[in-house]
Amino acid sequence: MNLSPNKTPMPVQPPEERRKNFGEVALGYGEAQAMEEAARCLSCKGRPCVGGCPVGTDIPGFIALIKEGKFEEAYETISRTSCLPAVCGRVCPQENQCEKYCVRGKKGEPVGIGALERFVADLHAERGVPAEKPQPNGRRVAVVGSGPAGLSCAGELAKRGYEVTVFEALHVAGGVLTYGIPEFRLPKKIVAREVEALRALGVKIETNAVAGKTFGIAELKAEGFEAVFLGTGAGLPKFMGIKGENAKGVFSANEYLTRVNLMKAYEEGSETPVCRAKKAVVVGGGNVAMDAARTAVRMGAEVTVVYRRSRAELPARGEEVRHAEEEGVCFRLLANPTEILTDGEENVIGVKCAEMTLGEPDASGRRRPVEKEGGGFVLEADCVIMALGTSPNPLLKRAEEGLSTGPRGEIAADGEGRTSLDGVFAGGDAVTGSATVILAMGAGKRAARAIDEYLQNK
Repeated sequence: MNLSPNKTPMPVQPPEERRKNFGEVALGYGEAQAMEEAARCLSCKGRPCVGGCPVGTDIPGFIALIKEGKFEEAYETISRTSCLPAVCGRVCPQENQCEKYCVRGKKGEPVGIGALERFVADLHAERGVPAEKPQPNGRRVAVVGSGPAGLSCAGELAKRGYEVTVFEALHVAGGVLTYGIPEFRLPKKIVAREVEALRALGVKIETNAVAGKTFGIAELKAEGFEAVFLGTGAGLPKFMGIKGENAKGVFSANEYLTRVNLMKAYEEGSETPVCRAKKAVVVGGGNVAMDAARTAVRMGAEVTVVYRRSRAELPARGEEVRHAEEEGVCFRLLANPTEILTDGEENVIGVKCAEMTLGEPDASGRRRPVEKEGGGFVLEADCVIMALGTSPNPLLKRAEEGLSTGPRGEIAADGEGRTSLDGVFAGGDAVTGSATVILAMGAGKRAARAIDEYLQNK
C-alpha cells in the first residue's frame, strides 16, 4: 500500500508552452504511475466514493484491478456503468463528487480517481480491443441529441439490445463535448473515439437533424420508434441586459467556443471568422468562463475574468482556475460589469465595472453580491465574452404540443426522465439547465432504465 498523502503527479505541458497551443494540457499517467496511484486506495468497505459518483461506478473495484496490473478488466468494470470513461476521466468535477468522499482526502489528497479512469480508458483504446455487439431485441428507440445525456442513454439501451438511432442537430456528434469544451481540455479525437465505441455497439447516428424543425416526436413514432429520449441540452445563452451588450465584439461563451472548438477557428487557414482580441474580458466564474478565458489566451489575448463574488465562491473546478492563472489569466473578483463602452462605430473599447461586497446568503446558499456605493473602475477591452450560463433552446417546446416545460423553458420530467408525453423521456441540461457532464450522463442512464421498463411492460 502506498501511504503517501499526496497524489502521484500528473505530467502536464508547462504553462509557457501550452498557452501558445491547443494541445492537451494534462498528459496522463503511464502504467507505473497509474499503479503507484492505485496503491494509495484503501479499498474501504463503506465505499464512500461510489456514493459520490452520479453513475455509480465501482471505483474501488476498478482501482483494485489496476493495482494488480489487470487494466483491461478495470476497463470492463468501469464500462458496466459508464459509456464515456475517457471523457469523464478528463472533465468530471471529481473534487466535488467521488474524490470529495475519499477517505485518503481526510489526511492529505484523495486518490486520483479521475486520472485513473482516464488511464484505463486510453489504454483500452490504444490496444484496440473489439466491442461485443449485444443480441438485438427487435425494438427501436430514438435519442434526440448526442451530448453526454443522449450518448449515455443510447449506450445503456444498446447494451440491452435495443436498436437506437441518435439524432444530432449539428454536423458532428458529441454535443457540448464537441462544441463547448476546448481541445486542450478534451481533445475532439477522444470524443470521436467514444462515439465510435457506441457505433460498435450498434448505435446509429444521424447528423444535421434539428428536433422541432426537420422532424418532430410524432414523426419519429410514425417511423417505428417505440420510445423517444430528449437530450437536447441547454444551448441558449444568457446575457446581463446592460448598456452596450449588443456592440461589436461582445460574444456569448457558447458562440465563441463553438467557433473555435467545433469550427476549428484556431487552425491556420481556417475559414471560420473569429475575434482575435488584444484585450478580452470574460464575465463569469464557472468552468465555461475558464474555458473561454483560456481559449482567448491561446488566441493571443490578454485576458481578465470578472466575477461578482470572491474566490471562495468561484464555481469552476480548482484545477481549471489554477491552470488559468498559470497561463496568465487575471482575475478581478468582487466586481460586476455595469456597462460595455463603445466607440463611434459600436466597437467595444472597455467595460465599466462596479465593486461588490458580499451580503447575506441567497437561495443558492452563497452570500449575495451587493454593489458598493461610489466604487468602480474601467477595464480596457476590444472583446467581451459572457459566460453566465445557458437555458434550453425553446425550439422543441414551441414545436411539440403537450410537452410540459418549466419557467425557464426546461423540459418537465420526473426523476426517471418521464415527461408529460407517453413514451417520451428527457434528461440532462434540457431538464436541469446547464450542469456537469457526469450529471447529464447519470440522467441519461436513469432514463434508459425507465425506457427499458416502459417497453417491457408495454
